[in-house]
Amino acid sequence: MIASLLSIPHAILLGIVEGITEFLPVSSTGHLLVVGQLIGFGTGSEQVAGDTYSIAIQFGAILAVLYLYRDRVLAMTNGMVGKSVEGRAALLRLIVAFLPAAFIGAIAGDTLKNALFGPIPVTLAWIAGGVLILKMNPKPGALNIQNLPLRAAVIIGFAQGLALWPGVSRSLITLVAGLAVGMSMASAIEFSFLLGLVTLSAATFLDLAKHGGELVDKFGVVSPLIGAIFAFITALAAVKWMVSYLSSHSLKIFGYYRLAVGGIAVMLLISGAL
Repeated sequence: MIASLLSIPHAILLGIVEGITEFLPVSSTGHLLVVGQLIGFGTGSEQVAGDTYSIAIQFGAILAVLYLYRDRVLAMTNGMVGKSVEGRAALLRLIVAFLPAAFIGAIAGDTLKNALFGPIPVTLAWIAGGVLILKMNPKPGALNIQNLPLRAAVIIGFAQGLALWPGVSRSLITLVAGLAVGMSMASAIEFSFLLGLVTLSAATFLDLAKHGGELVDKFGVVSPLIGAIFAFITALAAVKWMVSYLSSHSLKIFGYYRLAVGGIAVMLLISGAL
């Protein structure tokens, strides 16, 4: 039996961090990077396996959105076989929005990760994202997923490519882009979540295919499974809260949060803790 180099409490902690932050516009990658460094996880010879672990536990958050939006996913599945016009329209727009970021990631993903995956770029992205939210404060429009123009889906897709910079937040950039092209808040949130479902699923399966063996060698099976379970539970709660909160509030709270966590990261950098 393989002895895991990751303790159960740390697996639970990382799962909770992943679940809470994956679909909120605050950057799960940034949070996992900082928390990982503070607890000494995923460094040195464990770095590749640690990075894969952080991606693998996304599967829990993916399942949470799949469960919450199962009716929409079923409609899109029916749309594939001509049984749902609305489902086919939504699926087409998701595919169109997915392709630009997938292309950018395939061409430059590794280069960007090597150059930007660190506490300083993450901190800068946190602060910049906070300023963006507070200064831009985008107003909702009236478009829904079905009547979203394809060119608007392309814009959202290219915007998602900016999330290859760790700390930017895929959720933030797609949500802001959705509002900017005229989507209602509810539709922009749903589209962001569904696009994340597609994008994160692709990234998770690709990374596990490449480095899954190393993940199991370093951490076994139990610790990643526990992390994914806690990611699922906390993502359910976080997504439900976000949908409810944004039904009557703006994004400003996330702007203030990003500035606060960015400020904390600055202090940790100055102190040498990061």
